[in-house]
Amino acid sequence: MMTLFQSEPVLLDAKEATILYYPHFFDALEADEIMVNLQKDIPWQQDEITVYGKKHAQPRLTALYGNEGKTYSYSNIKMQPHPWSSLLQKIKLRVEAAAQTNFTTVLLNYYRDGKDSNGWHADNEKELGVNPVIASLSFGAARTFQLKHNTELGLKKSLVLEHGSLLIMKGTTQHFWKHQIPKTAKPIEPRINLTFRVIK
Repeated sequence: MMTLFQSEPVLLDAKEATILYYPHFFDALEADEIMVNLQKDIPWQQDEITVYGKKHAQPRLTALYGNEGKTYSYSNIKMQPHPWSSLLQKIKLRVEAAAQTNFTTVLLNYYRDGKDSNGWHADNEKELGVNPVIASLSFGAARTFQLKHNTELGLKKSLVLEHGSLLIMKGTTQHFWKHQIPKTAKPIEPRINLTFRVIK
């Protein structure tokens, strides 16, 4: 039975954004077990992205799970969802309770080491609608999550996403802020990130 070790959320102080962080959404033992299962059971893929007209291998592995017909497109990549696994369904129910949102889809990212990254972007694709709720679970190595405001260049935030933690972004966050997981030269273990979203 999946238990929930839900700490009180920390509200990040960020203008024109609503960002909640649960440092210990899952306890360490359960987070360890989830990490192992996701590494083993997810059919990871590495897509090509086009940057300034040149194709590059995406610097991480990905997978998409979700309700039937809920495709997801970003960076000229169109992903078809796998049907929900029992593990992802259980995780989804826990996340939905915290976010008070019924999610249709989860995008999984596998950062194999510090060279894998996710550049500056906002989760503002048209199929996510206005003011989307994005719930981001982290398992494995802690990685730095950076935010910067779109127009006020001095406004920047940084947060270390811990093993078993949950980050929820909602309200106007995606309209006014971009975020990234930067590369690091430090030797670092793998990390898996699950970002739950609603595709209209």
